[in-house]
Amino acid sequence: MIVPDHTAPGAATNGRLIQIDHVSKVYTVGEVEVHALRGVSLEVRGGEFVAIMGASGSGKSTFMNILGCLDKPTKGNYLLEDINVGKLTRDELAKIRNQKIGFVFQGFNLLSRTSAIENVELPLLYCAMANKERRDRAIEALHIVGLEDRAHHYPNQLSGGQQQRVAIARALVNDPRIVLADEPTGNLDSRTSVDVMGVFQQLNNKGITIILVTHEPDIAQFAKRHIMFRDGKIRMDKINNNTRVATEVIKEMPIIDDEEESA
Repeated sequence: MIVPDHTAPGAATNGRLIQIDHVSKVYTVGEVEVHALRGVSLEVRGGEFVAIMGASGSGKSTFMNILGCLDKPTKGNYLLEDINVGKLTRDELAKIRNQKIGFVFQGFNLLSRTSAIENVELPLLYCAMANKERRDRAIEALHIVGLEDRAHHYPNQLSGGQQQRVAIARALVNDPRIVLADEPTGNLDSRTSVDVMGVFQQLNNKGITIILVTHEPDIAQFAKRHIMFRDGKIRMDKINNNTRVATEVIKEMPIIDDEEESA
């Protein structure tokens, strides 16, 4: 099963999936120290849908890199399901990324000469898995995002929204505990953006934890929790009591046809 019910108690203590304790990140550029994060602390529980916001240089991208095990904190601790990520080796971090985290990017990052189903299969190539099981899991992931009928299409045969759905399917295929989405609607028109947010909401309703970086307030309104970064610190962390439902919002949006778009 690609998307189990992660709302059930898991390995993390009291449902806590992520614990960040006084995390700082300092980059040295020549003789200058750049403080990207300054003593950040927070918790994320399993099944949350979190939007991380902030201007360029606020620290949100550095924070996401640490959450995704692409970087380590200079100070402080990051616990993922009670595993202290900062103490892991490079190979152990790669294993965490492959097994526990699904990534979705603004630019889709699909291989252009590879079909949709082959793109989805890519994370499974690093696992000891029979070809049939790998193909079955990829087909199921495409089914979840509504693209099983486009399995053998190449990226240039898909719309931007369909390409992002393939990218989401790829993020899901290893049954991750978290999906990290970095500006996933940045290259999409407004209607397609809402459609993609509907996919994330559907996944979140099944218990998948979603952490989304966005600079668009309208997109953040589809998340249940808002975290605002500024100058390397969390300046706001609140529950969104007015969460928009993508399937309802899209009903009220006009359909832009090709002729109107080119006018």
